[in-house]
Amino acid sequence: MFLSPFKLQSAIHQLESELLLAYPTEAIYGLGCDPLSERAVSDLLALKQRSIKKGLILIAANFSQLEPYLAVDEKIFQRLQAPTQETITWLVPVQQWVPKWITGEHQMLAVRITNHPLSKALCEKFDAPIVSTSANPSHLKPARTALHVRRYFPASGNLKVLQGATGGNKKPSKIYNAITGEKLR
Repeated sequence: MFLSPFKLQSAIHQLESELLLAYPTEAIYGLGCDPLSERAVSDLLALKQRSIKKGLILIAANFSQLEPYLAVDEKIFQRLQAPTQETITWLVPVQQWVPKWITGEHQMLAVRITNHPLSKALCEKFDAPIVSTSANPSHLKPARTALHVRRYFPASGNLKVLQGATGGNKKPSKIYNAITGEKLR
């Protein structure tokens, strides 16, 4: 999947400017921003009509991007890095500094290493994880195309849509507890 350097830089500028970005992921379009920008996360939650209490998912190109956020021992770290063919989101204990606008009312954070080429390129170029929640108002089905995102959010001036194909997964990622290894979804 090709992403021109101009489009990639434009998407990165959007993130660096504390604005919102919709982008394709493994199964659906994600709605993202810089997780360390309270303003951007607040705008994202308002756009989605989502409660801050729920917390958010962060995606990254690799675990080194997530390490500053995580409070894990060697056993958990090995579990997170085990090779898999599946798309997995892990619930992981976080460092005390991680803002509540990311974790919500939880002591753990949902994280995923993305395998989607465009999402991975975003994280690599941004050189940090990004928020990845479904691109839809909270009460509607997730968007699977750029057009669907634009229909959901037609008048949002702070949202840029990065066009591309989703990864083709029919179901969302599986969710596991990183401490226990228990499958939650």
